[in-house]
Amino acid sequence: MERKFFFAACISLALSAIMLSACASSATVYPREKKYDFSDARTILSQMSLEEKVAQIFVIVPEQIDSKSVTKTSRAFSKKLSAYPVGGFILFASHIENPRQLRKFTASLKKASLIPPVIAVDEEGGRVARLGRHENFFLPKFGNMASVGRTGNPDNARGAGQIIGSYLASYGFTMDFAPVADVNTNPQNIVIGDRAFGSEPRLVAEMDEAFLSGLHSAGVKGCIKHFPGHGDTKGDTHAEYVAVTKTWDEIKGCELVPFTENFQNTDSVMVAHVTFVDVDSEYPASLSKKLITGKLRGELGYKGIVLTDALNMGAIEKNYGSGEASVLAFEAGNDILLMPENFPEAYKAVLEAVKSGRITQNRLDESVLRILSLKGY
Repeated sequence: MERKFFFAACISLALSAIMLSACASSATVYPREKKYDFSDARTILSQMSLEEKVAQIFVIVPEQIDSKSVTKTSRAFSKKLSAYPVGGFILFASHIENPRQLRKFTASLKKASLIPPVIAVDEEGGRVARLGRHENFFLPKFGNMASVGRTGNPDNARGAGQIIGSYLASYGFTMDFAPVADVNTNPQNIVIGDRAFGSEPRLVAEMDEAFLSGLHSAGVKGCIKHFPGHGDTKGDTHAEYVAVTKTWDEIKGCELVPFTENFQNTDSVMVAHVTFVDVDSEYPASLSKKLITGKLRGELGYKGIVLTDALNMGAIEKNYGSGEASVLAFEAGNDILLMPENFPEAYKAVLEAVKSGRITQNRLDESVLRILSLKGY
């Protein structure tokens, strides 16, 4: 009862502070000259060139457009963005200085884009919180999601999602790459650990559902990660190849439960770079057509947005390079390609794959339509 009261009080205080802050220092958003008829997703799609469609499938950091655009945009950024009109941007702590700068930065990213971009961040609460852990932001902090899970009360996860979603929205973000849907079943796991809500699949599923509803109440999209599950691993895909030896049936009985129970609640699913050898011993999940098209979309019936984990991570970049990894990831069934190490190389590789027929126009259009729908069209 005390914990429930504490979270309710946090929500009330946090929302009041966020609203006051937004009123006091919100950035001016200037009207953007529209190139497109924005009636609906198919109308927008019909007006897009091949190059614009390919750019839409990428979500990158701003400096991949212009190296000087780390905390603010410039005329050079806007000019280069017209050549690479990407689908969105993800921001990290290095892009964030203070509340005023952040609001101005996200507003300028939107203003510079012909089609409104996704503005995303990893804000899980706990140790992965780009704003919550920033010294210049006086925001509610959560010890970790494991502590929320231990309360056994989904209202606390909902409260965390509502608080996080509210302050993200006030700073111009449209999407949070959270919550973690991994089941933390391996005590030696160095990547997930207390980022997960717990080690029991049903509990994790309930907490994820509640966290997502909290985000949605603030108008922020969510993402369950890291399909098909990163909880029973010891290695770190940021640095190296990581494999899981469980059978598909074993995964379905544990790791997949929070995912399958939230397909109707989430806005997207992020795929891990973990190799599930029982299904595909050749490719990691993020590049595996067997796992994404065959299992996630086919057997499990998920219809929404699928995106890769960051493609600049060691498990991918060291073994495939930016261009081939991006083509393989898109062929596998991902809609959004997140942060290839060399964005121009990745963009060119996908564009050439479409021109050569390796990737069909219909396949590209399918993903662009999903991305436009994610953006509200």
